[in-house]
Amino acid sequence: MSTNGRGTTPTAPPRHPSRTPAMRGRDPEERHRTATSLELLFDLCFVIAVAQASESLHEALMAGEFAAGALHYALIFFTIWWAWMNFTWFGSAYDPGDVPYRLTVLVQITGSLVLAAGVSRAFHDGDLRVITLGYVVSRTALAALWLRAARSDAARRRTALRFAGGVTVCQAGWIALLGLPDAARLPGIAVLVVAELAVPVWAQSAGMTPWHPRHIAERYELFTLIVIGELVAAATVAVRGAFDRHHGVGPLYAVAAGGLVTAFAMWWLYFSRPAHTLLATTHRAHRRRFGWAYGHYLIFASAAAEGAGLAAYADHVTLGPAVPAAGVGAAVTVPAAVFLTAVWAVHLRPHQRTAAEWLPYPLTACAILLGTWSPAPALATGALLVVLIAVDSAARR
Repeated sequence: MSTNGRGTTPTAPPRHPSRTPAMRGRDPEERHRTATSLELLFDLCFVIAVAQASESLHEALMAGEFAAGALHYALIFFTIWWAWMNFTWFGSAYDPGDVPYRLTVLVQITGSLVLAAGVSRAFHDGDLRVITLGYVVSRTALAALWLRAARSDAARRRTALRFAGGVTVCQAGWIALLGLPDAARLPGIAVLVVAELAVPVWAQSAGMTPWHPRHIAERYELFTLIVIGELVAAATVAVRGAFDRHHGVGPLYAVAAGGLVTAFAMWWLYFSRPAHTLLATTHRAHRRRFGWAYGHYLIFASAAAEGAGLAAYADHVTLGPAVPAAGVGAAVTVPAAVFLTAVWAVHLRPHQRTAAEWLPYPLTACAILLGTWSPAPALATGALLVVLIAVDSAARR
């Protein structure tokens, strides 16, 4: 190490206070890396959009619009999840925490709130203008961050420029979609969804960003808690309203108990295995990493949809057979079965080595679907998940 003439080590020159720090990649092996308060604020604001999507699905289920409601919900939840996920992976790789970065993230949060404001209009009226505006604002701000990363991180410049270019082209596509006739919108949406999903795969083929396994695992765990919390909130509000209309109705106790047990079981199953052990080892390969990351769409969407299904079933119990019992029963069992299957396939199956460990999961998912025709589908779902947890614990021992 060089010294000055007095034998002391010279210090680095002070950084000019107005100079923006370079956005170089963070250390993927950094110790004690945790979610920042800005990331937590980002998640908190996305809760609003998740709640709006769940409530809109609830209304569609009560109107008997099962297929249309499920399709609208799947497409709208994609915009919510995709905007959240892309920032999550970017922030894991690049997070200088300076003023320009914070302001750009706040713009993304603003876009998420605009998106949330447009969920109901998109769901029921097919008006995509507000939700598209919010989505484009959020995603364009992320493209600006990728351009900044490209300027600062020469080793990964091609990757960052591919991200920025791909995101920008997709946003132009969403804007152009607004001008298409109604008959062409659904195929157009399908094309753009595929394009959005392809951008990270194409971009990272030029080089991996320095994401942090433990940080990514924590971010996904936090969002899992958010959607499970939305399940509990939606079901609680609906059951409370049902009790206000009809006191002492036996089936409502079954809905309340089954919903609570289902939420607890969902938490138990997801957090029974640490995600970072996969991300730090076998899932650093592109194919497995993208499968894990993209597969969480089904986990998040089904957990939030479970809340809508429980709310619809509570309304069905008190308001009468406005829709067939099997229909609202499926609104409870199908999301639970999807959640269980997705958690098993994406999150748990790589840890399992024997048939005794993995076979109970698909069998339980099938049993939950059969519970659609039971007198108390929510209670049956919760009971089956509890049995699965007991069997899984015994198999591990």
